[in-house]
Amino acid sequence: MSPQHAQETTHARSLADRERFWLAQAAHLHWDVAPRSALSLGRKTLDAPAASSSSSSSSSSSTASITHPHWTWFPDGQLNTSYNCVDRHVAAGRGDDVAVIWDSPVAGGAKERITYAALLDEVEVLAGALREEGVRKGDVVVVYMPMIPAALVAMLATARLGALHAVVFGGFSASSLAQRIAASRPRAILTASCGIEGAKGPLSYQPLVEGALARCEYKPDKVLVWQRSELRWDPVDKMAGQRNWQRCVKSARNRGVRAAAVPVGSGEGLYVIYTSGTTGSPKGVLRQAGGHAVGLDFSMHYMFGLKPGDVMFCASDIGWVVGHSYIVYGPLLAGATTVLFEGKPVGTPDAGTFWRIAEEYKVKTMFTAPTALRAIRREDGDNAFLERVGRRGGLRSLTSLFLAGERSEPSIVDMYQRLLARYCAPRATVNDNWWSSESGSPISGLALNAGDGSKPLPIRAGSAGKPMPGFDVRVVDEAGDEVARGQMGNLVLGMPLAPSGMTTLWQDDHRFYKGYLKRFDGRWIDTGDAGILDEDGYVHVMSRSDDMINVAAHRFSTGAIEQAITSHPEVAEACVVGVPDAVKGHLPFAFVTVQKHQGSSMSAVPDSRLQTEVQQAVREQIGSIARLGGMVQGKGMIPKTRSGKTLRRVLKELVENAVHGEFEKEVQVPATIEDVEAVEVARARVKEYFLDRGKHVHRATESRAKL
Repeated sequence: MSPQHAQETTHARSLADRERFWLAQAAHLHWDVAPRSALSLGRKTLDAPAASSSSSSSSSSSTASITHPHWTWFPDGQLNTSYNCVDRHVAAGRGDDVAVIWDSPVAGGAKERITYAALLDEVEVLAGALREEGVRKGDVVVVYMPMIPAALVAMLATARLGALHAVVFGGFSASSLAQRIAASRPRAILTASCGIEGAKGPLSYQPLVEGALARCEYKPDKVLVWQRSELRWDPVDKMAGQRNWQRCVKSARNRGVRAAAVPVGSGEGLYVIYTSGTTGSPKGVLRQAGGHAVGLDFSMHYMFGLKPGDVMFCASDIGWVVGHSYIVYGPLLAGATTVLFEGKPVGTPDAGTFWRIAEEYKVKTMFTAPTALRAIRREDGDNAFLERVGRRGGLRSLTSLFLAGERSEPSIVDMYQRLLARYCAPRATVNDNWWSSESGSPISGLALNAGDGSKPLPIRAGSAGKPMPGFDVRVVDEAGDEVARGQMGNLVLGMPLAPSGMTTLWQDDHRFYKGYLKRFDGRWIDTGDAGILDEDGYVHVMSRSDDMINVAAHRFSTGAIEQAITSHPEVAEACVVGVPDAVKGHLPFAFVTVQKHQGSSMSAVPDSRLQTEVQQAVREQIGSIARLGGMVQGKGMIPKTRSGKTLRRVLKELVENAVHGEFEKEVQVPATIEDVEAVEVARARVKEYFLDRGKHVHRATESRAKL
């Protein structure tokens, strides 16, 4: 047996001796009261649901109380995350180091560098102003902001007071914002006069915020508005509790009003983040302060290999968990420089934006979603922009390209790995990793600094690496029993989760139990993902559990079929859903986007050559039983949420309606959709496909009748 890699031995230690392992990591931070223990394990009892008046005495089992595992990290410790992100580095003499680089091609090419000392000044004063507006420890503050420095300051200032922030993606609809206001009941809302939607120009936030508040019975005390020059909020209604943010801060600074960091218990909340709401009402994931700080600080040097002064570019949004963890808290906890980017991977102004940023700021680590790379590949199928920057040596600082948010198909991993090897730092790698709002940091990946000087584990395209310390990853069947290595099943996590992980939902322990524990009787945390642990322990996340397709009693993951389709060199992106079939129950149906240089003016039905070659790839990689039951092609027809997740359910509805000839029937579209026009493009393509297929069936029937 070959010796274990450092990542494997570190992972094993993190589970076998949690006390020693995680207390050692906690020692890297500043604690107002240092923890003496790493973990408190116990059980939580949920009150029995109230029985209805019509229930009989024989139904007592349905109202029995429930107990489930519960844990708290560093239970006797106290700290302040904002202090650890900012004050700690200034106190260490690093105040002149750059903390934040703001780059906004959509705001006229605006750029700004903010040192740790300047950031501390901004955070102290805003926290003082918020305290004057009534925000106290334990309160919630909703942050509804574009990607501007004030948004990052807002999060840190809220945390400085011991309050919890609930960041909502800037530009979400009034109804989505209202949901989150009603659920979190904030003391205040911090917002801006507008966001800038790429080439579309400014988007006013005033009707969105005021529209959300009009829908809510609960009203926050104050709304602070950051006025942007591109579009102002007019008027700022003081009688309604609205305040001009800049004026509040100016007044506080002139009067010497500042706020010191408030220590909070490790088990107290730092923030609430609401899941994207692709199914049902959004869930408020609660993040505990102590475990979050320790887990993220550890991940920065262990997984990402970053140290003070290094530059990290996380091309996400602060509205998502990736932005919380690796735009704001992770880099600042590590004393690194974070790039705050307001723009898109394409169209602001072109598909070379990411590579321009990497060159200009000497980025060491880039973190983005596969959907962003697919968008770049669609616009620049020949990688001309990357090649241009690479040939002049502009990417030599880049050591790693991290991907998360959706499964990364092997074709995109292989392509970028070849490009990184040619143009970036020696041994630069593409690092696919798997995590969620619930985990707070990567559950699996390849650690760049696993210890003992060893090289990272080798890449395995199609996998999301191996488990990270603290996460106990298993694959189980529907009964909750572990399956053999290499066998598809439900990806679950043992308890407790790693320190960065959630322990419950915001003010809803019952929903936490029902959503994550009930399915497997409290034995495991259900991630909702399906996948494989291969023979070497690599994690392969194939699809969401409810995205499995049953074909003649065989279960196939959409991810595996999409992987086969995108292995074709002309395919930039694919999405697979199930189409009803009278014989096999369901067949895979594919939505395909081809490379831009292949042309974008096309029929919905691919030519026979492409269909044959794609079918051949599916047959070779999956098996003949998984042959496609249909395929449409087109541009801009795969709808996604604003966080980049593909809305397969919407496409599935369109296909199922089309089978019954109901081409114009409404489909359920979540408020989190990025571009609602994509649904109508997909509808037109599906209609064209099924009408064309109907003509072929009709002609075939006529021919048989004549014979």
